[in-house]
Amino acid sequence: MSDESERPAPDVPGTDDPTPAQSEPGPPAIGRPSAPVTVAPPPPPPPPPPPRARRGPRAAFSLAALLALALLLAAGAWAVWVLGPVDAGDPSPVAFEVASGASASRVAADLEAAGLLRDRRALLAVLRLRGDQGRVGEGLYDLRRDLTVPQIADALVRGGRPRTARFVLPEGVRANDVLRRLEAAGWEREAVDGVARILADPPPEARPAGLPDGAGLEGYLFPATYELPLRFAADEIVSAMLARFEREVSGVVLAELERLELDLHAWVTLASMVQAEAGHDGEMGIIAGVFLNRLDLGMPLQSDPTVAYGLGKDLPELDRPAGDFEADHPWNTYTRAGLPAGPIGNPGAAALAAVLTPTRTDEAGRPWLYFLHGFDGDDPVFRPNLGFDDHLRDVGRYLR
Repeated sequence: MSDESERPAPDVPGTDDPTPAQSEPGPPAIGRPSAPVTVAPPPPPPPPPPPRARRGPRAAFSLAALLALALLLAAGAWAVWVLGPVDAGDPSPVAFEVASGASASRVAADLEAAGLLRDRRALLAVLRLRGDQGRVGEGLYDLRRDLTVPQIADALVRGGRPRTARFVLPEGVRANDVLRRLEAAGWEREAVDGVARILADPPPEARPAGLPDGAGLEGYLFPATYELPLRFAADEIVSAMLARFEREVSGVVLAELERLELDLHAWVTLASMVQAEAGHDGEMGIIAGVFLNRLDLGMPLQSDPTVAYGLGKDLPELDRPAGDFEADHPWNTYTRAGLPAGPIGNPGAAALAAVLTPTRTDEAGRPWLYFLHGFDGDDPVFRPNLGFDDHLRDVGRYLR
């Protein structure tokens, strides 16, 4: 064989081998055409994003409107909350006081501190809106935690009740004791001193009809329970007591006084003596009768309480051995005839009535001229008598 028969056959395209041989790229063989190279096309670029919608004026307005609505709703909810009651389920009263001259701001702050407001600014806003910030009334209020702010504002504008003090004048109380009771009730010393001056030397507007010149107001301070504003000045306090006395002086009373030939001052003076002498109301008619009978007969009244009053003592403090009954003064009805210089206390309604409707005689029509208080063992005794001998007998029996 020849050498040529040993050479391999060249690759011819289109033969049975479907896959072309892969070879390293290199320069093409001389004298031969180069094999075609297949290149894959690049992937298509991604589609562009859709264009973003441009925000126009209408969209911006809608967003602003939504934001404003949300703010309005929030503000409305806050307003409902802050103007509402602190505790809708608590109707219990809460005492609150507005001092004289307190500003609306001061009152709002105090209400907030007392737990009656959630925010003081809410009350101030309501008052300012109504034009009522200068109309908050002083005084005491019974507020509640279930009240709304507008309801609290309404109450403040209506005004509170005044702070009051209560004092009791018992039957027979003396004027100097009235002063102590006023001070104990809470009035300032200045007001009490002013009352003392008026009682001792009443001005014309504080003088009851028929009050003698130089007389004070002892006897005209009617015994009762008084509840007066603490802001009352001295003249207002005295006026309240005098007004209560005037209610006892009716036309019927004046007619009866004329029948008895007594003026108003004598009536009050006698009633004050009856009040001081009586152990209880049931004795007053006879005691009044004894004094009236003695006056008619020109006998001295000989009333121990008048002596005590003139000496500035209480009745148990009288000292006969020390000469108290012989000490002469305008109220001593042992040393002087007739009525004492004036009332020795402030009589109540029963004593005043007893002078108008006295029991002057016994069942046989004989006038009562004496009486005493003593004891039969441990039992108190009231003994009226017609004559001096019977009176001395009872003195020995019930006063020894």
